[in-house]
Amino acid sequence: QVQLVESGGGFVQAGDSLRLSCAASGRTFGSYAMGWFRQAPGNEREFVAASGGRTYYADSVKGRFTISRDNAKNTVYLQMNSLKSEDTAVYYCAARYIISPGDMRVRANYNYWGQGTQVTVSS
Repeated sequence: QVQLVESGGGFVQAGDSLRLSCAASGRTFGSYAMGWFRQAPGNEREFVAASGGRTYYADSVKGRFTISRDNAKNTVYLQMNSLKSEDTAVYYCAARYIISPGDMRVRANYNYWGQGTQVTVSS
């Protein structure tokens, strides 16, 4: 069982930056692939970025967002630069075993989810 707690969301202006953090419980953080997803009102939860052997990004954030992890701190980060109003959403952290089958960009392939943190970007 893994518990995930996101932090770092907030209200910013377009062009600003934010860094989200996701702290995981447990002693085997390095065994997990970690992903970030987001959900805007009225939309489905969509993939943003993932890290687990390989790194993936959604086309909409490529070049602006960076996922990183500190296994010693059991934490994964999402550095978000050049934020746009369309980045406004609740951002969720997710975890699954690295060796689990399935595409890391697919939300159904994750077993554990955080409660989410709101990011609002004003234009």
